[in-house]
Amino acid sequence: MTSETPSTPAEAAPPVPPRAARFLLSTQGVTIAVAVLAVAGLGLAWRAVSRLDSVEQALVLRQQDQANRATEAHLLAKEAQEGTREALAKLALLEARLSEVSIQRSQLDELIQSLSRSRDENILLDIDAAIRVAMQQASLTGSAEPLVSTLRQSEERLARYNQPRLDGVRRAAVRDLDRIRAAGTTDVASLAIKLDEAARMVDELPLLSVAPSSREARHPAVSLAAPTAAAASAARGTGPLSDMAALWSASWRQAWSQLWQGVWAEARSLVRVTRVDAPQAMFVAPEQAYFIKENLKLRLLNARLGLLSRQFEVAQADLGVALKTIDQYVDKSSRRTQIATELLRQVVAQAKQVVVPRPDNVLAALTAANVGR
Repeated sequence: MTSETPSTPAEAAPPVPPRAARFLLSTQGVTIAVAVLAVAGLGLAWRAVSRLDSVEQALVLRQQDQANRATEAHLLAKEAQEGTREALAKLALLEARLSEVSIQRSQLDELIQSLSRSRDENILLDIDAAIRVAMQQASLTGSAEPLVSTLRQSEERLARYNQPRLDGVRRAAVRDLDRIRAAGTTDVASLAIKLDEAARMVDELPLLSVAPSSREARHPAVSLAAPTAAAASAARGTGPLSDMAALWSASWRQAWSQLWQGVWAEARSLVRVTRVDAPQAMFVAPEQAYFIKENLKLRLLNARLGLLSRQFEVAQADLGVALKTIDQYVDKSSRRTQIATELLRQVVAQAKQVVVPRPDNVLAALTAANVGR
């Protein structure tokens, strides 16, 4: 009898074919590879997560840093704005002070120049300034009186100074003074006064329609020497009766003469004969006479305004109308009418546009003296 020996598991297992063994081996390898890859993936994922955490922390830190820097930049910008404002205020103050300093410097320079000028130059500058101001006044007023007065004062000042170098300026001033005086400029002030006087006399002018008699009643003076002579001749008579008769006769003749002269004067005052060139002037009503005088005064006032404004053509036209009105409606035999007409004719004759000559000689002499200094 044979004894059976126990068999091993390997021996007991059925034999594995080679293809299945290769499949098992490949399956195990894949499993191992997958496990290795899984482990590697887990490691990579953990590493990525850790890096992501570090990046996130870095981003948070950087964001906080940027926020801090933005706050600091905002504070710095506000400080810079305040500093800019202060700098602008200081700059404006400095500019104002600089302008003041420049003005003071210019004034100081002028003062130094005025102090450093010679006496001759000061005289020339004063005369030049005075003449130019007088020229402006003459152009504004139309009168040569400011220029004549300035030239006369300048000539007297140069004569007192008695500097040979300025004799040319003095001679030029004398020539210009003679030339301006010979121009015969219009004296507007005197013409305005004449027009005012004529306007004042308008209310006193007698119109033809209401004018009083131009011939006054002339009462011949009664001779008082006749009774005296009669009494003297009677005294040479023979007795008192003849003296009384002579006195009574002389007194009676004197009274009769006075009565006759009075009656004749009253009779002549009742009738007035006047030659009238404009018959319509005799038919002017009293209310129309008032308007005629008012219109005449308005014409004279317009002429005065024309003279003062240097519009001599307008003044001449108004004066012509005023003279025509006086000739047509006013009694020419009146003394007031004659005076007013004469005043208006004088204004018409003198109211002319006259250009004041320029003192070119003295200005050229002043320029030459300043250049040759």
